[in-house]
Amino acid sequence: MGEKVSSETFEEAIQSIVLSNAWVDLRHVLNEEYHFDNESFLKGKKLITDGIASVKGNIRQQNFYTARKRLGQIFHTLQDFYSHSNWIELGYKTPFSNLIQSSASLENIASKGEPTCSDCAEGTCPDNTLESILQGRKLTSGYFDLRPWASKPTGKCSHGGLSDFTSDDIPRGGISKDTYSSNHGSLHEIAAQIATTATMEQLQDLRNAAGDDEFLRFMGISRPSVLCFVIDTTGSMFDDIEEAKRRSFSIIDTKRGTSNEPSAYILVPFNDPDFGPVTRTKDPEVFKKKINALTASGGGDEPEMCLSALQLALTSAPPSSEIYVFTDASAKDSYLKSTIIALIESTKSVVSFLLTAGLSRRRRWSSSSQEHGQLIAGRLSQDAALLYQDLAQTSGGQAVRVSKGQLSEASAIISSSAALVTLFQSVTDPGKTEEIFSFYVDPSVSNLTLYITGSFLNFKLHSPAGLSQNSSVIEGPLGRLHAVGNLYTVYLENQTGLWEINVTSSRPCSIKVTGQSVIGFLYSFVQLFQGPHPGLALIEGRPQVGKNATLLVSVTGSESLRVSEVSLVSASGSRVQRGSITPLDRNDRREYLVSVPSVPAGQFSVLLIGVDNTSSTPFQRQSNTQFTSTSIEVKAQANTTLEPGKDFIIPFTVATNGMGETYTINARDDKGFVKAFTDNLNLTNGGSAEGSVTLVAPNGTESGTDVSLTVEVASSSTGNFNYIVLRITVASKVTDFRPPVCNITWVTANCTEDCSLKNWELSANLSDGRGSGIQSVYSRLGNGSLSITRSLDTEGINVTVATYSATCCSPDVEIIAVDAVGNVGTCRHSIRTSEISTTPPYSPTTTTTTRFYSTNTTISVSSSTLSISSTTGGFSFTLKLCLMLFLTITLSP
Repeated sequence: MGEKVSSETFEEAIQSIVLSNAWVDLRHVLNEEYHFDNESFLKGKKLITDGIASVKGNIRQQNFYTARKRLGQIFHTLQDFYSHSNWIELGYKTPFSNLIQSSASLENIASKGEPTCSDCAEGTCPDNTLESILQGRKLTSGYFDLRPWASKPTGKCSHGGLSDFTSDDIPRGGISKDTYSSNHGSLHEIAAQIATTATMEQLQDLRNAAGDDEFLRFMGISRPSVLCFVIDTTGSMFDDIEEAKRRSFSIIDTKRGTSNEPSAYILVPFNDPDFGPVTRTKDPEVFKKKINALTASGGGDEPEMCLSALQLALTSAPPSSEIYVFTDASAKDSYLKSTIIALIESTKSVVSFLLTAGLSRRRRWSSSSQEHGQLIAGRLSQDAALLYQDLAQTSGGQAVRVSKGQLSEASAIISSSAALVTLFQSVTDPGKTEEIFSFYVDPSVSNLTLYITGSFLNFKLHSPAGLSQNSSVIEGPLGRLHAVGNLYTVYLENQTGLWEINVTSSRPCSIKVTGQSVIGFLYSFVQLFQGPHPGLALIEGRPQVGKNATLLVSVTGSESLRVSEVSLVSASGSRVQRGSITPLDRNDRREYLVSVPSVPAGQFSVLLIGVDNTSSTPFQRQSNTQFTSTSIEVKAQANTTLEPGKDFIIPFTVATNGMGETYTINARDDKGFVKAFTDNLNLTNGGSAEGSVTLVAPNGTESGTDVSLTVEVASSSTGNFNYIVLRITVASKVTDFRPPVCNITWVTANCTEDCSLKNWELSANLSDGRGSGIQSVYSRLGNGSLSITRSLDTEGINVTVATYSATCCSPDVEIIAVDAVGNVGTCRHSIRTSEISTTPPYSPTTTTTTRFYSTNTTISVSSSTLSISSTTGGFSFTLKLCLMLFLTITLSP
């Protein structure tokens, strides 16, 4: 039986793009260029082309999370062109490809004082565009404003609708095609179709620039896990570093070539005062060399820069990663605790700490189960252990304390495999010495494992079949117990139904139950908004205590589940708020809006309960991350990219529904670009105030560099705090807008009836002229071989000669050249005909369907559907788009 592979990363990527698309209507409803309103064609196109350059830079740097969020915003603007302009009214049936080509111009735009619409007293006039505009095939778009005193230039079209006050000015009416009920709603369907095709063209351009492997990773279709180590390299850590090497090498070697092979490897070393740099690579051999080169040295004083290194790991790893920290020292930079919590909550990553004691000072260990797990004396202080424990608990990870000699056992246990889901987690109440916890196991779960982290405890398990086993039994009817340091691990028998755990302890301990399953769930706190385009957008930061909240919940990996309950549960496991569930689509019971009447105080996680309709078995999943509610609200936005050498100012707003006082502000980023910020704000009860952060990226900072900025606001009296995490892209000014040129110089083919007996060859000259230079060349469509040589022509310009050879059974080829800023040039040839095609990307064409092939992946792009099939993991993915990027996702095993 093959490994179980989850579709969760793909659906998480799609959800990020969708929510970012909707966010534009929430934050930029009156910014004309984001919607092509008010005839803002040049500014709208610049938003798209600058944004795509930023996305391509992010993908080159493997900053996929930031790239997805920016792409969602770009899609909104691109799709709005077809709804808000008169492109459809002019009779066009294909996308306006010049919008996504930096080198192409926008021509024949209606002039500033030129009338474009006639008066429409009825409000719905599909033919109110002036004949002179239609005959001249001139571009125009509707004017839009939410303010009652708004006006528009004489004779210009309006967007239309009840919320657009310009539509009351003559000429009345509007030309919007946003919905079937819009002023030009009869054209909504064709507008949606062409907007979808335009979206596909942009995806195809990104795929060409990135290549197949990186594009699939960008879309979340990749191997499921990332191996991320944060390692203390001070002198006392010699044994730990050697164990980290053994552990990483074991993971690499045992998972290589399987569906559980990590998609990336990340290493962040730290010492004092140094931390980093970050090593992030897809190549396991590169990772092996980097980790093998680590040596233990220095560290005369005890505290080290642990949290600074963890900050780099959290901002470098993709969301929902598992990160392992190896250290035997306290954190010198404990002031970063709030920043680390903000990053854990925003990324939903799981952080586990392997904490070891100094060899010379550790105590002898008792074999008694009562004394098992007692604290080890050493460099690590009790306060430091509590700090790491708090961070681990917030993330849903483990804080395991062991001796140096036990590190190998502990690291092998907690470095979990791919496709893990959490069925249950909780911490015991310090006021209770005995507690009973319960959880459901469904038939899809395998490798069921119980983790209990704590000391001086006993526990007893009860299975659905009525069997019992206590913590003194190493090998029993319910599973095998392994104890190391303060970690108890029980590898449970897979029994479907209700389990119980009875825990007795005088000290707090954590309990977590995991398993392997393709079935999981995604969740996000979202904001429902009204206006001209109602929708929902992601809420940044913590939810507001005592206020109602809405969650977007998606079940992944199954279509047979019926969700019956979504609750917010306290850290101790009790349900504190049960939500009201509404399916987003009556015909698709995988996405739900969950309304919670009041966000509870303190820490909580999200619990999902349902029934598997195929087996009528109860189903349970719980989030790893523990959120904390707040009375502080923080809002900020970064609208553009960060250009090296220039001040970049980000305004933010702080509001509170709590007491009025002076709030302390901290702004921290992972690159050291923060130059200045407002460090405190005085708020009245229920009031708000504004501040700002100034960033400067040094000259020479590479385009595509991702900057993670955390703005934290804390109450000086209560310690209550909130945050917002912004991902900002560094982008140098682009001057190269032209794609590489491809000229096929010769083709030889002498094919016979038996195509396998003969080969054919092609040679092409590729050049980027005086541009940024060709960075990559690869072939697609065919399964032949491609060789590359480079030379200079007579004018001193670099020329790349591509020679392609294939059997006559593989008659087609596409050669793609990508320059340093992501411009794409393409050569296509087929020996089926004598025709040679050397078109630049997305020149006007009547072809709406193309198919591409790589070793493990088939991607089909049509006017309304993107289908991705991969033999890796055995999944096919279908992504169907329409106007405003509403998405239907079909997963076929």
